[in-house]
Amino acid sequence: MSMKLVYRVSFFALAISLMTSAAIAAVPLTGFKSVNVDLPFGDRMFEGPGADVVNNNCLACHSVGMVLTQPPLSRQTWEAEVAKMRNVFKAPIANEDVPPIVDYLSKLNK
Repeated sequence: MSMKLVYRVSFFALAISLMTSAAIAAVPLTGFKSVNVDLPFGDRMFEGPGADVVNNNCLACHSVGMVLTQPPLSRQTWEAEVAKMRNVFKAPIANEDVPPIVDYLSKLNK
């Protein structure tokens, strides 16, 4: 690719970026208002063998009720969900806690 073409492509990308930024800045943010939402406090805990690791890792963000209303999920699906919580949402779940969490969750609703 010639340098002339590279400069044209770069200039075009910069121009599009600036136009998009200007268009976004020109849109008034009307119709938005702050609201306060009170969420119910859940004091339920998971019970039974293996529940401690789930209570210690999952209840910081999820209620027991929310987890228990999930459809029956396979072990593979729960592994993917726990991986997503760790990798995407940065949940501080230790490597050694993953297998017992997946064991416990994969036995729910069965």
